[in-house]
Amino acid sequence: MPDLIRVALLGIIEGVTEFLPISSTGHLLMAEKFGLGARSDLFNVGIQAGAILAITLIYRKRIGQLLTQWRQPGQRDYLLKLMAAFAITCLLGALVTHYGFKLPETITPIAWALLIGGFWILAAEAIAARQTDRTAVTWRVAILVGIAQIVAGVFPGTSRSGATIFTAMLAGTSNRSAAAEFSFLVGIPTMYAATGYALLSMLKHGSAAHEDWRALMVGFAVSLIVAFIAVKWLLGYIRTHRFTGFALYRIALGAALLWLTPPGA
Repeated sequence: MPDLIRVALLGIIEGVTEFLPISSTGHLLMAEKFGLGARSDLFNVGIQAGAILAITLIYRKRIGQLLTQWRQPGQRDYLLKLMAAFAITCLLGALVTHYGFKLPETITPIAWALLIGGFWILAAEAIAARQTDRTAVTWRVAILVGIAQIVAGVFPGTSRSGATIFTAMLAGTSNRSAAAEFSFLVGIPTMYAATGYALLSMLKHGSAAHEDWRALMVGFAVSLIVAFIAVKWLLGYIRTHRFTGFALYRIALGAALLWLTPPGA
């Protein structure tokens, strides 16, 4: 298979899975292990940047509204909660990075994360269904979403979007669209910060010296386009559907990986 086709496939996988609650890390690792080959850390950061740019473009009007209308009490309150969630993530992320606490990105722990996360989604949906439809984001939601982002970072395969959306739903923002919007908006600065940190670290250590920049640009562009389409579809889908299908997919995939993967892999 030509290398640029592999690159495009990785961009597609990243674009589809980054914001759907099914774990981009898990799917990229599976793609690496099962045929598409390993890529550089800089490449992985680059295709993630494409997905982040896509979500930024989708929410550009909402972001502009928050930044230009912050004097309005409702907008200011929402913006402060986004900032609080981001600050909590940064603080806990610094501690996690300092102590080097993160599970290895191997198939078995990712399979367990997919499996457990699937049941987590089913539980969140069941609890939310019994609650009044609430769109408000409380301070409790903001704090717990900030913590959930770090949990997703420490446990590869959890899914940042999945962890934050369903934490918000369980904590009180039972409306799926409202929970998803807060999750995606707080994810924008979080993912830009994480991507920027990783990029600077790699450039500092000379990792970019032998990078295939053509492949990186192709992966970035494909990820951007596919993520834009995927998120647009998801936002329309969750207006009238539950996340149950994603939960069942995670459970089936996690169980299959545990069955197929040799012990210790």
